[in-house]
Amino acid sequence: MELLRNAVRPYAWGSRTTIAELLGRPVPAPHPEAELWMGAHPGDPSRVDGDRSLLDLVDADPIGQLGTRCADRWGNRLPFLLKILAAEEALSMQAHPSAEQAREGYEREEAAGIPRDANHRNYPDPTAKPELICALTEFHALAGFRDPHETVRLLRTLETPGLAPYTSLLEGQPDSDGLRALFTTWITLPQTSLDVLLPELLDACVLHVKEHGEYDLVCRTILELGEAHEGDAGVLAALLLNRIVLAPGDAIYLPAGNLHTYLHGTGVEILANSDNILRGGLTPKHVDVPELLRVLDFSCGEMPVLSGSPVAPRMWLYPTPAPEFELSRLEWGKDEREPVELVAEGPQILVCTAGAVRLLGADGTKVELARGQSAWLPACNPDVQVVPVEGAPAQVFRATAGD
Repeated sequence: MELLRNAVRPYAWGSRTTIAELLGRPVPAPHPEAELWMGAHPGDPSRVDGDRSLLDLVDADPIGQLGTRCADRWGNRLPFLLKILAAEEALSMQAHPSAEQAREGYEREEAAGIPRDANHRNYPDPTAKPELICALTEFHALAGFRDPHETVRLLRTLETPGLAPYTSLLEGQPDSDGLRALFTTWITLPQTSLDVLLPELLDACVLHVKEHGEYDLVCRTILELGEAHEGDAGVLAALLLNRIVLAPGDAIYLPAGNLHTYLHGTGVEILANSDNILRGGLTPKHVDVPELLRVLDFSCGEMPVLSGSPVAPRMWLYPTPAPEFELSRLEWGKDEREPVELVAEGPQILVCTAGAVRLLGADGTKVELARGQSAWLPACNPDVQVVPVEGAPAQVFRATAGD
């Protein structure tokens, strides 16, 4: 059981205050800080035991660190990555492949001789990348295709001469196939057409907001995206997605093929330990439309919001079908000191997001986590008691491998 020292990723869409404040550093930070990574990702592994990489630690002793079941399934690779994500601006619109799609795409690009670190590489590894985001603050996102009947109502409300034929297209086939046809049409429009259609759409959104219309929040989002990504087909695609607002403690699970973008807020994200991303817009990075269309799932309807299922006193689980990870939340109110017993067959990472807690290992070891700190619990040291430090409410998130 050891404290982790974790890398901060400085992506342009990050916050200059959130992660710095969480870690007790001066605010504002000199540049945007987007993600705090906890795990054994090859790009930025956490450090333990002085300056030893968690990646090297797991590689040297996969059975001791991961446990037999986890090591048998995932080899010498920790299957999950835990993050604190702080979005000040929208991320790229993206989707992730299934395990089969990732394996096929990886082998195809390997055979083509595309370097794994090439900017135009879609599949740097052969693994799936499901993910779950749990809100620490109010968290805004676009995720999953909205019910097409509702989208037709939205498009009719905003209708402009340029939008009318596309509205009719979806109205004539208000199902997954119709969404695929409309999305494919929009994402492949020539720039000359986008330069006519997008200003019309933005003007319609301005008018709708001024009139305090039914789709005020959607229109404000379209206006923000349109201002930040002028002429980008992803602004049109955003009209097709569910607009989601998560309260603290709420989460959404993003399976393979789910088109999404995070807009604003801070959350705990857990995902498979993979870099496979197919982007659809809202970014200057590589966009491969044909490959994106190969992996997208056009299933439609509301995105389920997970509030956590109580599994023990002070402990809530966010169940998903992902075999790579499982996320739990532990919470104590002011003056509550009841310990929580954690028992696991595999590896665990704990991160404190409020207050402070003390970890008491079955072997007598003790580690204290202040807000922003995290700890590695290997499979060979599986049983730990988590006790809040007196004086304030406390919150801890626990990452483990899935079933």
